[in-house]
Parts: sequence; structure tokens; C-alpha cells
Amino acid sequence: MHWSHKHFPTAHKIALWYKERDLFEKIGINLVAWAGLLFFAYVIFLAPPVSFPTGAYVKVEEGMSVKAIAARFEDQAVISNAFLFEWTVRALGDDHRIQAGVYYFSRKDNLVWVAMRILGGDFETTAVRITIPEGSTTKDIARMLLEKVPEFNYAQFMARAREGYMFPDTYFFRPGQSTEAILSIFDNNFRVRMLKAQKAITASSRSLEEILIMASILEKEANKTADRQMIAGVLWHRIQIGMPLQTDATFPYYLGRNTFEVTLTDLKTDHPYNTYTNKGLPPGPIGNPGLDSVLAAATPTKNNYIFFLSDRQGNFHYAVTYEQHLANKRKYID
Repeated sequence: MHWSHKHFPTAHKIALWYKERDLFEKIGINLVAWAGLLFFAYVIFLAPPVSFPTGAYVKVEEGMSVKAIAARFEDQAVISNAFLFEWTVRALGDDHRIQAGVYYFSRKDNLVWVAMRILGGDFETTAVRITIPEGSTTKDIARMLLEKVPEFNYAQFMARAREGYMFPDTYFFRPGQSTEAILSIFDNNFRVRMLKAQKAITASSRSLEEILIMASILEKEANKTADRQMIAGVLWHRIQIGMPLQTDATFPYYLGRNTFEVTLTDLKTDHPYNTYTNKGLPPGPIGNPGLDSVLAAATPTKNNYIFFLSDRQGNFHYAVTYEQHLANKRKYID
């Protein structure tokens, strides 16, 4: 068979093909090299550290400089390079826009994303819902907060919280909220709630503190409004005639034991909250009463009774004399 020279590539075309192949190889090698360098740079400078604290809360305090934040984040392994993080924050936006608060890291975020989060206030946290029952003590409330609110400062809260002024209600707190912010929430709610009782408190001619102390006792003694008002009338009457309150409700508060565990020695031991050895109201509330108890303390049902007791069904029985009280006890309890 005879082949024409037209069927074979010329030397020029072969040389051109080799030249193009070399060019593509060089481009490919350069791209791989640059990709490798970029990946290396990402791993070294931008990627999350190997020991990134996934599932941790990191606090950015009010007034912290971007340099201080960068140092804290580097120290807690959120970022690898504090200087680069500081530069990135300033490059992405005004470092004065940094949002203080507690940031939750549910996954590993790279340095750029962490910078964007603190500039945008992306805390990735949800408010914690806490319902405080009526009659809870400040210590009870502190324990609830400690259990449910990450980064809660128990010691600070206990040192500054006021018994009787932490209104029982449903609250929402963010992880890491400062003690000041938490107390402010309680204080504002207390003021709002007390507006409903202000008229009754003023008409009672008693101070808010006195009403709160009595209300905290009523909270432990009865559940119904009418019963609370009736018992309030008995207890205010006792104070009026110079008789000790003799209520067992205060024992759990300062002894840490319920009324069934109180001994005769406890009854005789002198303590500011022992209403058997001291006349008048105890020095402060024994819990945080709800609005119903506050109103009952301010609007007692006036009566001449001195004694009262509750039977096994929760019904109250009253007496003017001690003999009548003993008779009620034999009839409804013994």
C-alpha cells in the first residue's frame, strides 16, 4: 500500500504539540504548588486548631479590646494566631462593633468565621428558661441558675441577691450573663409586679419589708387566698398583743430541716429567726413570696383568733384560747 506524506504530522506540528504540553504541565504544576501553599497557609493560619474546644462557651466581656479577645481566643484554642485574628477583625469591620457576651462553639469554626461571629454578635446560644416557684429561697434560685445557666457565678449572686425581692416567675437568661444583668432582670420584674400590690401595701400602713416578711411566712403556711388572709389576721394580731408568732415556717429556713425534724431544743434555742424565742417579725423574709401572699399580708382578715392549725385535709381551724386550740388538735389531728 502506498502512503502519502500527507498522512504523517510535520515536524513543526510535533514541536508545537510538545511545546503546548510543556506549557500545560507547567501551569498544572504551578496550580498544584499554589493550591498546596494556600492549603498549607490555611492549615497554619486560618483553620481551627486541632484542640478546638467544641461544645465550649467562651466569654467576651464588655469593653474588651480586640487584642485582649484575640489573646483569650488563642489561649482557649479557638484560634491559632492572635495577631492574624486581630488583623482579620479590623479588616472585616470596625473592631468597636464587637458584641460582648458568651459565644458557644458547637463546631470547629475557622479564624475568619470566628471574627465574623464576634462582629455580628452571633452567640449561637439560646436563652435558658427558668421557672421559679413561689416561696423559693434565694439559695434555691441560685442553685437553679447554677444548674441551668452556663458560666453562672453562684458566689457573686448569693453575695448580692436580696431575700424576698426575687419575684417568683418565669425568666429567660443567656449563658454567661453577668451577675449585674441577672439581678437587674429580677429587680425590674419585682418593681413591675409590686405595682399591683402598691395600693394595698400603702393602705396597710406597714412597710414593704414588713409585708414581704409576713408574705414569705404565709407562703409556707397556706395555699389559698382566704386561708392566707385569715392566718395573716392571726399573726398580725399576735404581734399586736405582744405574743411571739410561734410559727414553724421559719425553722427550715435557718435550720435546714423540715418542721417534722424540729426538736424541743430547737424551739428553745435563741436565734433571730426563731419565732418562739423572739417577738415580732423575723429580721427578714424566709423566701420569695408570690403576689397572692403579698396581697394577703397587706389585706388580712381581721379576727380575734390567736391559734390555728391545719387538719389532714388541709382545712384550717382557729381558736381564741389555748384550751380551744388543744380541743381542735384532739379533734382534727390526734
